[in-house]
Amino acid sequence: MAASLSITGLDAGYGAVRILHDVSLFVAEGETVALLGTNGNGKSTLMKSIMGIVRPTAGSIVATIDGAVHELIGMSAEAIVDLGIGFVPEGRRLFPRLTVMENLLMGAFRKKARPVIQQNLAFCFEVFPRLAERRKQLAGSMSGGEQQMLALGRALMSAPRLLLIDEPSVGLAPLLVTRTIDKIQELKNSFQLAVLMAEQNFTQAIRIADRGYVIVHGHIAFEGGSADELNNNELIREFYLGA
Repeated sequence: MAASLSITGLDAGYGAVRILHDVSLFVAEGETVALLGTNGNGKSTLMKSIMGIVRPTAGSIVATIDGAVHELIGMSAEAIVDLGIGFVPEGRRLFPRLTVMENLLMGAFRKKARPVIQQNLAFCFEVFPRLAERRKQLAGSMSGGEQQMLALGRALMSAPRLLLIDEPSVGLAPLLVTRTIDKIQELKNSFQLAVLMAEQNFTQAIRIADRGYVIVHGHIAFEGGSADELNNNELIREFYLGA
């Protein structure tokens, strides 16, 4: 059971406004790859393009899942999720008037996820005990950190092979950011996932990333083959570390 993602020459945007320019990147089996960039540089647009929410105008997005190769461009978001690609969007996008339990079950509609609902639910409650405590609470009444736990749990309920996470640190206090990033690593290892994580918190992202890319104005400006390469890059120092 394995998954990988290959993006080649991708252009995408909104109407006449082009956001992504000839973007290429790769996520190998079992890797955590960080997509680093400050706000407004195209991270979310890339994630939405992978998920079929934004329609690219050029390029290719190929997911290989358990040996089967799929071109994602042209597929609906529902069909992409059904392949085994989970998505935690920026801002979490929960159903605020549904309970914690109802939100989690909403993530389990994928056909392959239904037989393992109880197993995945038990795992979510083990990893996020707060969700078990508050299973009857409305999602909209939870704190930001609790909502991020719920968003991650909902994605895992779909039994994904590849997980996309968009800006997990947004709106969280520093301590909660650290805990969230640690949980992403734990979930990745437990489920043997390939992970693409878009993040502007460079310091936190490279703690768990095997390697990464820096996106600037819709272009991939740098590809780091390891966390060390990212940490020692001049572009990173300029944009993130103020050097």
